Amino acid sequence: MKQYSDIKRGLIRGWNTWNTRSVLSHVLLPEGFALNMGIKEYRGGRYLKEALIGRHDGPTYRPDNDCCVEKIRPGNRSFDGSYTRLTVTWQDIRLVVQTAAVNDDITLLVTPEKNQKKPCSLIVETGFLWNKDGYTRRENGIIYGITGRKKIGVFSTGKEIVEPYISAQSPYLAIVLDGKVGISTGKERSLEEIEHIINYNRLKNAKKKEEFGNSGEVFDALQSSLAWDTIYEPLNDRVITTVSRLWNMEFWGGYSLYCWDTFFAAFMLSIDQKDLAYANIIEITREKTPEGFVPNCSAAIGFKTVDRSQPPVGSLMLKRLFDTFGDTWILEELFEDLYTWNTWYYKNRMVEEGLLSWGTRPYEPVLDNYWETAGVGNVYGAGMESGMDNSPMYDDVPLDKKTHVLLLADVGLTSLFAADCTALERIAAVIGRKEEEIVLRKRAEICGKGLESLWNDETGIFMNRRIDTGGFSDRISPTNFYPLITDYVTPVQVQRIMEEHFYNPDEFWGEWIMPSISRNDPAYREQDYWRGRIWAPMNFLVYLGLQKQGLTDACRDMAAKSRKLLLKEWSEHGHIHENYNADTGEGCDKSNADSGVSGSDPFYHWGALLGVIVLMEEGYM
Repeated sequence: MKQYSDIKRGLIRGWNTWNTRSVLSHVLLPEGFALNMGIKEYRGGRYLKEALIGRHDGPTYRPDNDCCVEKIRPGNRSFDGSYTRLTVTWQDIRLVVQTAAVNDDITLLVTPEKNQKKPCSLIVETGFLWNKDGYTRRENGIIYGITGRKKIGVFSTGKEIVEPYISAQSPYLAIVLDGKVGISTGKERSLEEIEHIINYNRLKNAKKKEEFGNSGEVFDALQSSLAWDTIYEPLNDRVITTVSRLWNMEFWGGYSLYCWDTFFAAFMLSIDQKDLAYANIIEITREKTPEGFVPNCSAAIGFKTVDRSQPPVGSLMLKRLFDTFGDTWILEELFEDLYTWNTWYYKNRMVEEGLLSWGTRPYEPVLDNYWETAGVGNVYGAGMESGMDNSPMYDDVPLDKKTHVLLLADVGLTSLFAADCTALERIAAVIGRKEEEIVLRKRAEICGKGLESLWNDETGIFMNRRIDTGGFSDRISPTNFYPLITDYVTPVQVQRIMEEHFYNPDEFWGEWIMPSISRNDPAYREQDYWRGRIWAPMNFLVYLGLQKQGLTDACRDMAAKSRKLLLKEWSEHGHIHENYNADTGEGCDKSNADSGVSGSDPFYHWGALLGVIVLMEEGYM
């Protein structure tokens, strides 16, 4: 559609941290001309060429291994790259790096706060990324990037030195960092001029934060997590907001898009970035497999999880974008794909009339990638389709080898699917798809009746039911609250769910909420990934249910608890965690380096859904 083509052209322009490899790399699009800032130290002669947020944070970090890693504390920044700030700590060196972009020029200010005995050097490498047309050359201490008719000069205010012992294969500047150093493009500027531009853009960005009053710090955390994780993806010539640069580089060879993560990111971005919100919801939907479902993951190496999808939240998020912006063209752009995905779920994940379960279907690997066989066709893979990879809810549930689904009528999936049907039905009504509107209404009603059979009057909550034994599963998580998102709960049921479970300190209430399995479950003590830890998307989906049911006091409580959890790690470390300890509220007790089912990436964008709850509750979204 022309509308999205125009959006893409608008997004793929200007200076920003587009290069997923390093947050110290600033790139001008569409030219692809890059300024990469590195650090050369002289105590051991090491060179920090690329830097990522959270590379070593957590308990597995060893100070004696400091030569291999850097610590980046992200600061406040704008979405569009007009202002960025971060602090780099490495090898007893601490630098504050600020940038300000104006039109097609950028200024950079590097301020040493701590240094080695012999001051380190700032290395400004230049070049054209992603095989873009152009070349660089050096003339009299100035570097020029040349592409087409454009000639971009790179100037420094510092003292340049001879420094040949670095891994650079294109022209660079080597500058002594014995004081503040400014870098600028377009024309030569004094340090004072650069500081003036930096401060002007810093104050302009601060005014945006002030628009959110007492929740300015919440917006700051939200903006930072999304902006630092937004990159240019050259293979498909697009701007996307990935879950984490660490995941892009250390696991997936350049980028990765996860299903429900990216749908949530699109809604998160609607706070201030309409075009970027639209780009993300369109691009994740376009990742659909030949079978028509949006995969759990797709990545730069050509990998897609063709065995499984993830929670169907796309229509819910699209409906909210429409409610905010009112553009029917994006409904028309995405309806067919979302309807096909909905139909795939209906045909492939129904275990009984009106009841769905998670699954995974074996397939022939094409890359010999680990994840083409790990979890594929077994219980763990079905757990990954749920998005709750190692949740104890699925520990002893068998997978039907014929249907490839868990023998469990799942409250969470059935509720999300019913809500997906309802949202998509309303979208169909807006764009005049009458036939599909009727089909979707019928599907929602069928699932509504299915949910009725999962109500356990003895326990006062909807519960998963084992298909193999016929009995209810006694394990409950926030997914058991997801019926609140639907039209198929009664006031009495709502009251019992809240009084007997939400506010029950033996289950979900406490200083830090909501744990991913009830506190009285034996697995809760593990605090290992989805075995007890707090996950922002769970809080968010439960909040949507509380809001739908008009539970104003509970909404306020959820917002207050989520604010406290988000700001604890943000204020202390500048972190937005993938998940949090439900006993302490910490994210750093688990390192991303632990990998597998143990990690907590310290800069994973959906952690900021905690802030979305706050901003929704205060009427900003």
